[in-house]
Formats: sequence, structure tokens, C-alpha cells
Amino acid sequence: MAEPQCENCKLRAKYDAKPKSLLGRFWKWHISFCPGWKAYIRTQTDEKRANLFERYGTIKY
Repeated sequence: MAEPQCENCKLRAKYDAKPKSLLGRFWKWHISFCPGWKAYIRTQTDEKRANLFERYGTIKY
């Protein structure tokens, strides 16, 4: 399986720029079930993972 490209995701960039935009809200909804995002989160260090959880308010995997 290819490594998740979440760091360079265009939808994630849209969310970072305008979280309340339609595409930003779509990305936020999408990460709740995205297997790529879950794999990406698991590959991060504990510190970076905590920052991602705080920044995006996602549930912990």
C-alpha cells in the first residue's frame, strides 16, 4: 500500500485556509472515516499526533 499523502492533500490545505468553506467542511467530515488519514496519524510521533488531534479535533486512532 502506498504511503498516505495527507501532508500534501489539497483538501487539507483548503481546510487550513478556510475551515468553514464547503471543501474545508468536506475534508473534516472525510477524515472521520478515511483509511489513509488513519494510517497517516499512526505514522506520526506522539507529539505531532497530539498537535494534529488538537488542530483538527479528530478522534484518536
